[in-house]
Parts: sequence; structure tokens; C-alpha cells
Amino acid sequence: MILEQFKLDGRVALVTGANTGLGQAIAIALAQAGADIVAFGRSAPDETVAVVKASGRSCRWVEGSLDAGAALSTAMDSAVAAFGKLDILVNNAGTIRRNAAVDFSEEDWDAVMDVNLKSAFFLSQAFARHLLATHRPGKIINIASMLSFQGGIRVASYTASKSGLLGLTRLLANEWAAHRINVNAIAPGYFATNNTTALRADEQRNRDILARIPAGHWGQPEELGGAAVFLASAASNYMHGSVVAVDGGWLAR
Repeated sequence: MILEQFKLDGRVALVTGANTGLGQAIAIALAQAGADIVAFGRSAPDETVAVVKASGRSCRWVEGSLDAGAALSTAMDSAVAAFGKLDILVNNAGTIRRNAAVDFSEEDWDAVMDVNLKSAFFLSQAFARHLLATHRPGKIINIASMLSFQGGIRVASYTASKSGLLGLTRLLANEWAAHRINVNAIAPGYFATNNTTALRADEQRNRDILARIPAGHWGQPEELGGAAVFLASAASNYMHGSVVAVDGGWLAR
């Protein structure tokens, strides 16, 4: 039965930034499909843990910083130890800094690149090493952006990081597909999260953005869950290096 392919029973998913916003919604969706969750990040994901447990699954928090460099490998070891294995990695956590390109600082550049791109690579590397050592298949889902395709304004490092993440998705897919490791991406459109608070508060920008979205509204985090379950499940086993836009029609406009 085709619906059986979407079930995640017995799987364990590591989701970064699962305490709020898109990461929280993805973690909850994966749990509702049957997966246990490891939430990785600085802040205790108490609300996420409660909702996941209410879904009948387990959720454990691995505390750590995504700009910690070499410590990411240790964090991956802790994540594997939480349930004895990992099957799914969702590189969701991200940050953004806004300023005109002519005034953009090196500090803001590095802060965003470290979290959005560098950490995604090294967590993926550590995850792949775990899978290769145990001869098991796995799924990596990178959370890209509309700015993986477009330039945007006032977000130089964010645009660079999300464009890089899409390229990295394709490179890792090329290297790891033969090892039964699927690497794909989701490109969310304009969602109502903490990262878009400034845009939604700007009356002109908010109006301009809504005017371009055929669906006519900002996305809600729970509207991303289905795409995440699909890419984490056996239903997407022949997908490698793909990006799924969940954008209310933004790119089609």
C-alpha cells in the first residue's frame, strides 16, 4: 500500500532548531508519522517535547551550539546515543542579519554562514559517517529558502548561505546516493516565524510580499510538515539532490 511508504515507524530523526517555528513544526510532523525525535540546539524545546510525547513518540534534547565547529561531531555522537541510532537529519536551524550590502559587517557575515551553511555541512558529514560505519541508509533534509533562487535585499550573508546550501545538497547527493543516503532540500516560501517578524511588521514590505504570493497569505509552519515527512520517508527513495518549494506559489509568479 502506498500510504505505508510514508510511515516513519521505528525511525529516529535529528532536527536542529526544533524549539520553535519551522523546526518545531517539522519535528512534530515527523513524530506524528511515527519517528522519535532528537532536538538539537541551545534552548530546551519544552513545548516540542510535550507535543511529540502527546503524539505517542519520544523526544530528547541534545544541547549544543551550531556555531561550535568541531563540537558538532561530539553533538552527533550524543544524538546517536540518545536512541542508539539515527535515520534522518533535518538541517533546519538558521539565523539572519539585515543590513545594506555596503554596510554589511564581517561579523554578521560569519555569524550567518557558520550557522546556516558550515554547521549543515559538518552535521551532514558526521551523520553520513555514522550511517556508513553501520551500513545503513538515511535521509538528509536541508531547509533552503526562496533566496536559494533569488537575490533578495539587505540579507547578503543569508542569501549566500542559502544559495550555498542548495549547491551543497546537490554535491552531497552526488557523493552519497550510491550509499543509500538521500540528500534533498525544502525551500520554504514566506512563513510566519521569528525570522520574518521584521518583514511582517514593515507595512510596505508585507503588502509587497503578499501581493506576489498566489495563495494570498504567509505560510504557517504546520504547512511544511507534509513535505518533510515525504522526504524523510520511503516514498522519496529515488529522489536525490532535489529541492521542493513550499511557497504558496511564489516561484511560479
